[in-house]
Amino acid sequence: MAEKERRYTKDDLTVIWTNSLCVHSGKCIRGLGQVFNLQNRPWIDLSKADKEAIIKQVDQCPSGALSYELEVMENQMESTGSEVEVEVIENGPLALKSACVITMPDGTEMTKADTAYLCRCGASAKKPFCDGSHKKIGFKG
Repeated sequence: MAEKERRYTKDDLTVIWTNSLCVHSGKCIRGLGQVFNLQNRPWIDLSKADKEAIIKQVDQCPSGALSYELEVMENQMESTGSEVEVEVIENGPLALKSACVITMPDGTEMTKADTAYLCRCGASAKKPFCDGSHKKIGFKG
């Protein structure tokens, strides 16, 4: 599938959807269906919820297909002292719990303002992000 990145903006919030990373877990739709609705075009409508609710839902995307940018985020990242919390999820991915910029092999950058789930088992088709493959292969660790 050719990679497409779609951007949806409301005030200082931009939600980015990268189709090639999406594993169609449906968390976005089940969690905030008024914003993420496949029946609508465009399927993401940021006017249907407040910024905090949208950010909270985007942060739950397991593959990293949904991410967001805040106009003020770059300044916040520079002033935080760069402390990073990483949680090793038993038999699962690494949860990088910090604002970060992930540089992909082709040089493109993806900004994650809160949590990114990174593959630890090596089986993900969406590397560096987790796509749930650890469950299929019985990863232990």
